[in-house]
Amino acid sequence: MRMAELSAESGVPVATIKYYLREGLLPPGERTSPNQARYGKEHIQRLKLVRALLDVGGLSVAKVRDVLDGIDQHDDLHQVLGVTQHGLALRQIQVDESNTESAMARLEQVAAERGWTLKADNPVVEATVNTLGAFIELGRTELVDRLSEYAKLADQMAELDLDTVYALDDPQTIVEAAVVGTVLGDTLFAALRRLAQERASAARFRS
Repeated sequence: MRMAELSAESGVPVATIKYYLREGLLPPGERTSPNQARYGKEHIQRLKLVRALLDVGGLSVAKVRDVLDGIDQHDDLHQVLGVTQHGLALRQIQVDESNTESAMARLEQVAAERGWTLKADNPVVEATVNTLGAFIELGRTELVDRLSEYAKLADQMAELDLDTVYALDDPQTIVEAAVVGTVLGDTLFAALRRLAQERASAARFRS
């Protein structure tokens, strides 16, 4: 297909496709003339992945390029998903350093229980520590005290997430599904949690 057909098929404007080509996010098509190229289904699949990473995941162009390079070089899928996860935006809460020290100690304790690895340069670790620190700073330590139970649920959710994407065809599709599943899944689970809280509250507190 020509670029206009690629645009119509993918829903991505021609100008955006040209930008992706310039930035190396989309491989060039097969040249049929000096000013024409032919594109295939693999370009549609790559466009879906790029849009998921940029629009849903909020990754920078540089981070998207890192993810795509990992896929194209057949890097370990765990490593590719790690690069992707680190690029996903997380809300960072600013708290007092004394509270982050207590939060880090608690997280390290739970990580040891669950077999998690905490790396200093991982933005997910920083976001977790700052969030726990905010609970401590506000004097609401009930959740922090039961962090082990929440971590156990998180492990179960992670296994369910990976089971969902494991049967997909190829690394590109798995990464795309993981990004969409994580970003939209966070919102979905927050909503499901509130629905469940409504039911539990009615059962416990309604007179």
